[in-house]
Amino acid sequence: MNIILHDNGLHLRFAPLTLTRPVGDLRVGILTNKERWEKWIPEAVVSFQTEKYISKKFPRESGGLEIEVNAAMIPSEALAAAILHLEDNQVLVSGDTWIARRGTGAEKITWTEQHPLELKQRWDLFHLNDEVLVADYFLLTGGRESQHISASNTIIGDPSLIFIEAGASVEGSFLNTTSGPIYIGKEAEVMEGSMIRGPFSLGEHAVVKMGSKIYGATTVGPYCKVGGEVSNCIFQAYSNKGHDGFLGNSLVGEWCNFGADSNTSNLKNNYSMIRSWSYEEGREVETGLQFMGVCMGDHSKCAINTMFNTATVVGVSCNVFGGEFPKKFIPSFSWGAVNGTELFDLKKAKEAANAMMNRRGLELTEGDLYIFDYLAKHGG
Repeated sequence: MNIILHDNGLHLRFAPLTLTRPVGDLRVGILTNKERWEKWIPEAVVSFQTEKYISKKFPRESGGLEIEVNAAMIPSEALAAAILHLEDNQVLVSGDTWIARRGTGAEKITWTEQHPLELKQRWDLFHLNDEVLVADYFLLTGGRESQHISASNTIIGDPSLIFIEAGASVEGSFLNTTSGPIYIGKEAEVMEGSMIRGPFSLGEHAVVKMGSKIYGATTVGPYCKVGGEVSNCIFQAYSNKGHDGFLGNSLVGEWCNFGADSNTSNLKNNYSMIRSWSYEEGREVETGLQFMGVCMGDHSKCAINTMFNTATVVGVSCNVFGGEFPKKFIPSFSWGAVNGTELFDLKKAKEAANAMMNRRGLELTEGDLYIFDYLAKHGG
């Protein structure tokens, strides 16, 4: 069986994060939707129907029984069972939204249960992170036993809501589960003096630095390093905010880095609702939210003491520095973004990306290079 996660025309709605990945590869909760479908239907091959330039890295698999799934839908056990019962040329719908289809999808099958959890806007990633993280926690830990929790930690709430995978280390920290569970991935580390309030997820090989203050719902993806004060944020993978400074209600791509003492505003001084840049609309739009921090695309970085204004959007491969607030929208390959913005030379941008990746024994793939070339030519 091939499950194909279809972007459904939402490529720009979740940008800048989706300038470099399909919608179904966005991390929210503990997992990506691709990883969730692989958990619910382990016999299936899961791939993507996405933008042509992204498909060089994330190809669509073909052959066998193919079922296309709306990539913005958060899968559940009931949803997985329903799509397995789809017959040829049937489509599963909830209201005006299609969930999954097999073949032409000419025959509508109505989903009669509550509308599935759906990502409709970029900011839904952190706004829904609490609910999704809790569901992922029980999906991953059900029927399994946690590694022993060291007596050096102080536990507030229910210790059964803490799950530590094999090889992980958590010492001398405060772990509070009164608001939600805490999940620590394989070979991850929580250093001494950290204070963590769930729901919280730390991906495999990720690190929480000494004395960190983390509020839920926060997701730190695989191989990330996080320190300082963090509240309701999602780090995709391989990104660092290793020093003091506040990051709240924010979304961080892969291979990003925050300089020491960088801060993001997540609330306007007049407490009004927030407008944020939309790639889909090409302008700022109303979000209906009062709290929103920064959204940073892959391979972007900021210097020490950077001050991000409320709801700043940073594209792919930006280098943000300067002594004042950067612009609220920073296009991809920007160099500076405060007092005049120059273009980050493409060759140097690739070299900088590889320099960071080489520290983890990795380098830009052919698919990555194609994405860089496309975005540099077409803007982002």
